[in-house]
Amino acid sequence: MKILDGKKLSQEIKVELKNEVLELKKKGIVPGLAVIIVGNDNASEIYVKNKKRACEEIGIYSEIHKLEEKISQDELLVLIEKLNMDEKVHGILVQLPLPMHIDKEKIILAIDPKKDVDCFHPENIGKVFLGQEIFPPCTPAGILEILKRSEIEIVGKNVVIVGRSNIVGKPLALMMINEGATVTVCNSKTENLKEKCLGADILVSAVGHAGLITKDMIKQGAVVIDVGINRNSEGKLTGDVDFPEVSRVSSAITPVPGGVGPMTIAELLKNTVKSVRDFTDK
Repeated sequence: MKILDGKKLSQEIKVELKNEVLELKKKGIVPGLAVIIVGNDNASEIYVKNKKRACEEIGIYSEIHKLEEKISQDELLVLIEKLNMDEKVHGILVQLPLPMHIDKEKIILAIDPKKDVDCFHPENIGKVFLGQEIFPPCTPAGILEILKRSEIEIVGKNVVIVGRSNIVGKPLALMMINEGATVTVCNSKTENLKEKCLGADILVSAVGHAGLITKDMIKQGAVVIDVGINRNSEGKLTGDVDFPEVSRVSSAITPVPGGVGPMTIAELLKNTVKSVRDFTDK
């Protein structure tokens, strides 16, 4: 059984990106990422801090806009428009969740698709459907990168995705289809979930339900990708997969933490650098 070490793979990507950023800087170009966080959600603040640290690590300019929870939707839209016009900002990321009084969809629509490095804008999601994406969604892209860098075949394989979110499950299904896989999308309420999971050569769980995927749901030799982030009764981070038991039957598996999470941030950095190239080319 092989541990798919996302932390190690993300470091490889960061080294590649750092070299690319150095080459851009020789031309007087500095990639820039703006992150907006509204309110005081502890998890969001940790995510934003990690993203800023990762930017600094490879030489990307970053700016954090921390806004009060009571800020109006119109004020947030004005900031986004300002960042859309800012030439030193190549990528814009609005950290979710947003307060209830702000319409998430309107905020996402306000971001220039060419700066939508999270790939949440409907225009960019539509391009994923066509296999013409400007930016691949970060978490699905990180999953594919784990598989490819670990030399795990995707073409012709049966892929089962448990989870149907707009951030992971749905775009990942499209991207797997574009890679030549046969894809089944399930969710936590799917009837005969165990039976469907047993048919997977590659199983991806992205539900956010600790211990949902157990050993008896995995066929011998399957590859298991755990996207879930949960905390158990002891406050320890855990995924959707019963790692100790499932690792006994899988051929390869991602840990939580240290699996998909670091790769998501690496793909965000990659999209930001790609945005610079696209701007420069034009």
